[in-house]
Amino acid sequence: MKHFNLTCLFLSLLLMTISCKRTKISGSSSGSQNGAWVLRASLPTGVAMGESATFTVNNAAYVATGINPLTPNQKLTVMYKYTAAAPASSESQAAWDSAFGVWTQVQSFPGQARSNALGFNIGGSTGYLGAGLANDGKTALADFYAYNPTTNTWSSIDSIHNDTASFPRYDAVAFSFDTTAYVLTGTNGAYYFGDVWRYSPTANTWIQQDYYPGSNRSGAVSLVYHGQGYLVTGFTPGSKWAEGSLCYDFWRFTPGTDNPANAWVRLNDIYPTSTGSFDAAYTDIIRDHAVGFTILGQPDGDKGYITTGSNVSTDITSTWEYDFASDRWTAKTSFSGTPRTGAVAFTLAGSVPSTMGAAATRGFIATGLNLGATAAFSDCDEFFPNLADNK
Repeated sequence: MKHFNLTCLFLSLLLMTISCKRTKISGSSSGSQNGAWVLRASLPTGVAMGESATFTVNNAAYVATGINPLTPNQKLTVMYKYTAAAPASSESQAAWDSAFGVWTQVQSFPGQARSNALGFNIGGSTGYLGAGLANDGKTALADFYAYNPTTNTWSSIDSIHNDTASFPRYDAVAFSFDTTAYVLTGTNGAYYFGDVWRYSPTANTWIQQDYYPGSNRSGAVSLVYHGQGYLVTGFTPGSKWAEGSLCYDFWRFTPGTDNPANAWVRLNDIYPTSTGSFDAAYTDIIRDHAVGFTILGQPDGDKGYITTGSNVSTDITSTWEYDFASDRWTAKTSFSGTPRTGAVAFTLAGSVPSTMGAAATRGFIATGLNLGATAAFSDCDEFFPNLADNK
């Protein structure tokens, strides 16, 4: 966005206010429940951002870089840490309703200001952030940095490159595992990628892997579950596996597979493409610039979630739950905040009691932009998939 005026300021502040109007928890955890979105602590007053990057380390979430439409000609380097509140497992819904948590500003990202970057952690003790779209809104980046939360310091690491060229990108995704991470997909503004790069912190090098066999895409969602990566949604011009340039092919990745041809497995599409009826309702899962998180240890098994994002022309709020065991999707309560794109999501450990639906981890969504990037958001919400809708 090249121009900014008082109208944009008013709209930004209005949307920030609307996004914070969320009711308290209501209903029970018994019977058929589609989930409740519960408001958590917002970023500090006056801070709103979207198209940021996130990673989790030591059970805290870090959100950095991005765009604030109040300063449209200057992207961000600031970083905030979110620490969730943890009521006792025996406490009531009222105690969990007020478990807001806290945001703390920490050391800013040391690279050039950017948006549409990506973050990940390796081994649970170090966060990584890099790639993205530079301040000029045109230049894709390939540089990466590592963050040490113990010392609150950053250090430069290897950029994505081989012996002859650099491979900058934005709107890419990552899978992170115990000792390595993989960065894949994204765009440089001219091309959409299907390449895969593996980073080893021990060697501090990026090594190109075999291309993945699905749609080249940007703005996808990645999930990691039981040592495997899942790639879903995204924007893909010209793919045969898309509806209106939105990807519907869905893939699972297993690292370290002896035969690279077996590393990727195609799962059921997220659109009604089968000859059966199980996917008849899969009409609004496809999207780009959505967010995803996992909630484990639920009474009916471990689940993944996607929510928010855009269907190219409209920001959407529909939320879908993925059952890793059955490879099936179920519609859940739509996100109750203002529709948005370019938000962040993260999963934190924490025992959720039966009064709140029971789970072993907790899923959150925060920040984001409205369609057109004229306003950003500062709110944060937690999703309880086994409670009644609280709207």
